[in-house]
Amino acid sequence: MYTIISGTNRIGSFTEKVAEEYQRILSQKNIAAKILTLENLNFLERSPEIIQIENEILIPTQKFIFIIPEYNGSYPGVLKTMIDNSDIKNVWFFKKALLTGIASGRAGNLRGMDHLADTLHYLKVNVHYNKLPISLIDKMIDAEGLFNSETAKAVNEQLDEFIRF
Repeated sequence: MYTIISGTNRIGSFTEKVAEEYQRILSQKNIAAKILTLENLNFLERSPEIIQIENEILIPTQKFIFIIPEYNGSYPGVLKTMIDNSDIKNVWFFKKALLTGIASGRAGNLRGMDHLADTLHYLKVNVHYNKLPISLIDKMIDAEGLFNSETAKAVNEQLDEFIRF
């Protein structure tokens, strides 16, 4: 099972649009993927809602795709909180992950992807080597949420590699 994690709780973010575009591209490759948005979820407590998400989505997932926006040179705290308050062994150990960083600036959240990769390695997650930074996200995706041709090519190559991973 594939799960795309939209790594922010900001409503109406580019992160959500990018997650939806990844899901659309995977669908064209005959791969079903769920999107887990962190919007309106409180990961500070292990509430029944969070445990249900964990049991129905996170634990069954074998391949995670993280779409992570840049927050102060790293990745969002809500994503770290979700990881910290999960059932670490059952959710993360020995699974696979793909990282895509997005930013309105020039670096495409390179530093945040490195931070998240370090966290995931600690949790025994195999992180795919092709961590894709998407810079100037507001110019790389249009109003319908579709990537420009250059970005779409890079994402397709990244996903083809991850499918084989």
